[in-house]
Amino acid sequence: MNIELNTEQMIAMGKENVMNTYGRLPMALVKGSGSLVWDSDGKQYLDFVAGLAVTSLGHANPEIVEIICEQAGEILHTSNLYWIPGQVKLAKLLTDNSFANKVFFCNSGAEANEAAIKLARKYAKEHFGAEKIQIVSLKNSFHGRTLATITATGQAKYQKGYEPLPEGFSYTTMNDLSELEGVINEETAAVMIEPVQGEGGVHPVSREFLQKARELCDKYGALLIFDEVQCGLGRTGKLFAYEWSGVKPDILTLAKALGNGVPIGAMLATDNAAASFQPGDHASTFGGNHLVSAVGCKVMEIMTREDFLTGIENKGYYFQDKLQKLAEKFDLPGKVRGLGLMVGLPVEENGPEIVNNCCANGLLINCVGGKTLRFLPPLTVTFDEIDKAMEILEQAFQRSFNVK
Repeated sequence: MNIELNTEQMIAMGKENVMNTYGRLPMALVKGSGSLVWDSDGKQYLDFVAGLAVTSLGHANPEIVEIICEQAGEILHTSNLYWIPGQVKLAKLLTDNSFANKVFFCNSGAEANEAAIKLARKYAKEHFGAEKIQIVSLKNSFHGRTLATITATGQAKYQKGYEPLPEGFSYTTMNDLSELEGVINEETAAVMIEPVQGEGGVHPVSREFLQKARELCDKYGALLIFDEVQCGLGRTGKLFAYEWSGVKPDILTLAKALGNGVPIGAMLATDNAAASFQPGDHASTFGGNHLVSAVGCKVMEIMTREDFLTGIENKGYYFQDKLQKLAEKFDLPGKVRGLGLMVGLPVEENGPEIVNNCCANGLLINCVGGKTLRFLPPLTVTFDEIDKAMEILEQAFQRSFNVK
C-alpha cells in the first residue's frame, strides 16, 4: 500500500491504527544526520534526546550505515540454533572491556533486565536454596515494562493496573546506607541498581552506596546487578558507568547505545554467575542476530578508539557548566545532575512548557517526572551545537519564567 500523507493525515491515521501507549508530540521525524533531525514538514532540530540515549553515535552515522548495508547484503538472521560469528566477536569486545566473562544477547533493555532477574533467581536457588528469592531495587528506579521489570521498578505509577505483581521484590532509598543494610539479608538473591537513574530524574548513585551494596551482597551471597541500559556505553564519559565508582557488579545490563538504533540488548555476567544458565534455561529468537551484532561490533570499535571517551567527558563538563550558569541566572533552586552527557536539571512544573518552547524553536529535549529536564545528546555532539542548544534553552527559560 503506497500512501502519501501529510503530517496531519499521518497523525490521524496513527491515532486510528496504532495503540495509544505513548504521549507523542504532534510531529514525525523522517531524516537525521549527526545531531540534527528533520520532521516531515522539513523543519530542522537539534536532537538532545537521541532516541532516549540510543543514537549515541549520531543519526545516519556513515560507519554504521555502511555496516548495516554490508551485513544486509550477506545474511540478517539465522537464530541461535547456530553460532553467529558477529555475536561471538561482540561478546569478546564486551568482555575484554569490562568485568564480565560471558554475555547473553536479547532485543531490549527490559529483556536484558528480565534475563538478569531470572539468572539471579536461578543462581540463588542452586547455591543457597528455594527461599532465597528477594530482589532489592531502589525507589525511583526504572528497569523496564515486563511484569518482572515493572515490579523491580521502584515507581508505583508504572505498576498501577497490572496487579497482582510477581512476589519477591523490595525497595530501598538511594544513598541511604542504613536503610540498605536493613533490607538486605539471607533471603536476598540480588540487588539491582542503576548507577545513574535515568527515568527517575538523572540521579547518580553515590560511590559509598555502591560500595556498601557490594559489601552486603558479598556478605549474604547475593548478586549485584547494575542496570546500565541508559547510562552505559560512553554516556557518562566512561565506557561503563560503574567505572566511576570502581565497584564491579556480578551482572550488568545494556541496550540502547549498543545498537545505535537497531534493537539489541545484552546481559553481561561473571563466569560464576553465568554458570547457572544452561541450554534451555533462557533464550531469545532474535537476540544477537547477524545484523545487530555487526552494528554492535562497529559501535564498540568506535567507542573504544583513543580519546573518544575523553571527548565525551570534556563536552559533559562544558555542557553542565553552561547549564548550571543558566539555572543560576534564572534563580532556579535545583542543581544540574548527571555524568558526562547524561544530564538533568530540575525546573519544577515548568518542565513540559520548556520542552514545548524548545521544540518550537528547533531543540528537542525531554522532561521526566514532569519536573526535570533531561538532556541526552549524541555523544558526537559538537561544542558549537551545545552552544546553539543553550541559546534556544535560554529563550525558552525567558518565556517560561516570564523574564524580559
